[in-house]
Amino acid sequence: MLISNTMETKEVTLQIDRHSITVPVGTTILEAATEIGINIPTLCHIDLKGTCIKNNPASCRICVVEVEGRKNLAPACATKCTEGMTVRTSTLRVMNARKIVAELILSDHPNDCLTCPKSGNCELQNLALRFNVREMPFTGGELSLRKREVTSSIVRNMDKCIFCRRCESVCNDVQTVGALGAVRRGFNTTIAPAFDKKMSESECTYCGQCVAVCPVGALTERDHTNRLLEDLDDPDKVVIVQTAPAVRVALGEEFGLPAGTPVTGKMVYALRELGFNYVFDTDFAADLTIMEEGTEVLDRLTRFLNGDKNVCLPILTSCCPAWVNFFEHHFPDLLNIPSTARSPQQMFGSIAKTYWAEKMGIPREKLVVVSIMPCLAKKYECDREEFKVNGNPDVDYSISTRELATLIKRANIGFNLLPNSEFDNPMGESTGAGVIFGTTGGVMEAALRSVYEIYTGTTLENVNFEHVRGLEGVRRATINLNGFELKVGIAHGLGNARRLLEDIRNGHNEYHAIEIMACPGGCIGGGGQPLHHGRADILYARSRALYEEDIQKPLRKSHENPYIQKLYEEYLGKPLSEKAHMLLHTHYFNKAIHYCPIKKGNSIFEIVEL
Repeated sequence: MLISNTMETKEVTLQIDRHSITVPVGTTILEAATEIGINIPTLCHIDLKGTCIKNNPASCRICVVEVEGRKNLAPACATKCTEGMTVRTSTLRVMNARKIVAELILSDHPNDCLTCPKSGNCELQNLALRFNVREMPFTGGELSLRKREVTSSIVRNMDKCIFCRRCESVCNDVQTVGALGAVRRGFNTTIAPAFDKKMSESECTYCGQCVAVCPVGALTERDHTNRLLEDLDDPDKVVIVQTAPAVRVALGEEFGLPAGTPVTGKMVYALRELGFNYVFDTDFAADLTIMEEGTEVLDRLTRFLNGDKNVCLPILTSCCPAWVNFFEHHFPDLLNIPSTARSPQQMFGSIAKTYWAEKMGIPREKLVVVSIMPCLAKKYECDREEFKVNGNPDVDYSISTRELATLIKRANIGFNLLPNSEFDNPMGESTGAGVIFGTTGGVMEAALRSVYEIYTGTTLENVNFEHVRGLEGVRRATINLNGFELKVGIAHGLGNARRLLEDIRNGHNEYHAIEIMACPGGCIGGGGQPLHHGRADILYARSRALYEEDIQKPLRKSHENPYIQKLYEEYLGKPLSEKAHMLLHTHYFNKAIHYCPIKKGNSIFEIVEL
């Protein structure tokens, strides 16, 4: 009878530091304490319920608390609340235990804080200050056999790893990439790709979510700020910049502004102060992407409706380089499904170094194209060989939102005091459709605005496709196109993308078009953004800001952008033309190197490199 009553109870009441609180069954002590404003320190825990899961490895033991009636200290992040529980979070025993654990972790940690990329934003450093650690009573040793690896996007320094396993959890459980895990045993254990391979030799997509959750300097983005300053100081170079839509609604957080505060004008002014010759907007290229990708959607649909059985549906968006890398590694048998349209970043670079450079009389080798992106995979994308001409990349390199904030602070620019400034033209003019590319569902909504009008031949009075918006992991919608029901899907986070793709692989496809973004929330939750720690309210605030900017735009459909129309008239001809294919489209590779086990139903089959 007691068991039955316990199972029927939906809430429990407990005391934490003499504060009474009632919480749902299954709530951890850490969650309950947070709800009433009690801050329990932790290193290994990160709340990812705003994305897919909640990570509770309970490996660091920094969050230990005293529970009345329990002999040992309990990890708050993994201990569930029970009826009548009494918890103490700040007794002398608890404080001493936490300090000793921190000292033990520090004993195996390098002391190069002054030069560490995470200095000032390191959770271990903050705990050392909080626990008043002023000397090292323990002597440790080096943990990693491999010192440092620098990829095109991510720097991995395992000497700084504290084995919290946050990166492993987000890579395996949220993104389902499986690039990171524990290798070797005992004191030689470290987090690395399988068989202790380099990340550049693994299935890593460079989404950067591991960097976003790493509490120390073990995983950081590859920094290009010093290279940028050298280019800006070179009188023989013309340095131009493009800014992604998600950057403008997150950059302000680095300067104390509330999440979702739009700072577009201030950002443009700051970029001019830094010395860029021209400041452009990636939203222009987002409008261009819709022209190519939207036309591709219409082309496949028309052929499908005319009975062509060889049409590849659903068509998948290809704006996100981490997502592209993901399906190249994990779904090489589906490479004919995604759109061949390049990402807005790469479309911009291609047009900048051809059309715009020719109009301005600037030789390609003297033009430096820099992008400001919320995504670390954009750094990798710049280095892809198909986006280079005789070794010269269309986009020379990318810096993250965090790197831009660092540059502005380094230049002693009073960001919050800056007036607003406008982008340069022609590649600074965009519509509201380009703006919403920065949030999950935005690419699909932008495409629908143009596809609807072009397909039906009627003006779309209400351009807001509310049913494709939101932060649910997978969303579905049906759009009526003059009697034809267009079925679309939206997914953000690679774990959700995997679910959709496995359904397609197994023949259970219900869509004509699917938008996929690698990061939770889309670009607003990118690996290069100010850290949001899984907080859905921050992602909602950033998303709302983009939709508000969309509403304020005089033009809200990509095909109405006059500068896009002029580009086609003067240079490209029409969407999907031969020249457009050469400059604005790409091809994909089978990256299932050697033997890569891929799940199909309940069996495993092997994909070999083609």
